[in-house]
Amino acid sequence: MSLANGRPYLAIPGPSVIPDRVLRAMHRGSPNIYEGPLIEMVASLFPDLRMVAGTTGHVAIYIGNGHAGWEAANANLFSKGQKALVLATGQFGLSWANSARAMGVEVEVLDFGKSSPVDMGRVEAVLRADAAHRIKAVLTTHVDTASSIKTDIPALRAAMDAAGHPALLAVDCIASLGCDEFHMDDWGVDVMVAACQKGLMTPPGMAFVWFSEEARQRCGKSDLATPYWAWGPRAEPEEFWQIWNGTAPTSHLYGLREALDMIREEGLPNVWRRHRVLAGAVWAAFDAWSAGNPAIGMNVADPAHRGWSVTAARFGAPHATRLREWCENNAGVTLGIGLGMAPSTDPAYHGFLRVAHMGHVNAHMTLGVLAVMEAGLHSLAIPCGPGALDAAIRAVAEGA
Repeated sequence: MSLANGRPYLAIPGPSVIPDRVLRAMHRGSPNIYEGPLIEMVASLFPDLRMVAGTTGHVAIYIGNGHAGWEAANANLFSKGQKALVLATGQFGLSWANSARAMGVEVEVLDFGKSSPVDMGRVEAVLRADAAHRIKAVLTTHVDTASSIKTDIPALRAAMDAAGHPALLAVDCIASLGCDEFHMDDWGVDVMVAACQKGLMTPPGMAFVWFSEEARQRCGKSDLATPYWAWGPRAEPEEFWQIWNGTAPTSHLYGLREALDMIREEGLPNVWRRHRVLAGAVWAAFDAWSAGNPAIGMNVADPAHRGWSVTAARFGAPHATRLREWCENNAGVTLGIGLGMAPSTDPAYHGFLRVAHMGHVNAHMTLGVLAVMEAGLHSLAIPCGPGALDAAIRAVAEGA
């Protein structure tokens, strides 16, 4: 017998749970896209998009997913043959490197593996060695969605400054925006990329690129910035259609407006704090489980280097896949696959999963996921330590 009948819960790292308020806001007929309320509403989005990024800089909106955001950033940052230094801490850092390389950018990758943070000393050394300043920009993920490793962006900026290198700093915040603390301007970030389907609680379909005035001035002559990807007309349009290079994604815009309202109502520092506490509850449960089974553990050993939106974990093959299937089929909870940890054809692939705690998520959602996982561990006779739920409950109680 299955206990999954009822409202399912999606605990994957994007698309995240869509709030009912956002769904209701999107459920409307197509508006006039030439004048009237839509144009006025869209104008209200830009101050709030700057607010969540922590910037007074420029914002360009694209119809697309996070990969579209990468391509937009690449197209404006580089001309063909210019060089990027990519700092990879998991699958998505490598994927951004591949995206740039496929567009004709020369890419040097510093790969720090699947469970280690960026070594700032190595970064500084590479930049010091680039005496000709061929590296146009340093690209990195704030939180890699696959590994859940968080990069210390202020420390990275300090390493770049210590090297005396003029490279621009571009950061992928797709998995962290609206979940993990971020201050684009204060941390010296020149270009920031995100999408709407994670911390911004809106169905997939929009990507965002924020860029500083310095980046605008230094990247104005890219030969990769075709009319569709060029960020200038989108950030400083003379006519409404130029924001999208065509028809606006109207339903998504109404949903985004509602999601940003929800973030403002809660207060962005409180949003960050909520994610931090819920992440801590997940980590506490894993600590307890792993005490009884060394095969169970979080991918990132040091909490300081873990993102607050998603936890990548191991259970030992084939138990992660067995647990994911049990949770979905028997309890209506969908966990994320262990992306990038092993090829899907490798038996080791079945030893990894991810638990998302991003966006529209609260204590009962997160505690419910953990309770279902524990039920699955017992049902499948997967060894684990006791006290996981008690530890998660304490983390929530103390955090609240």
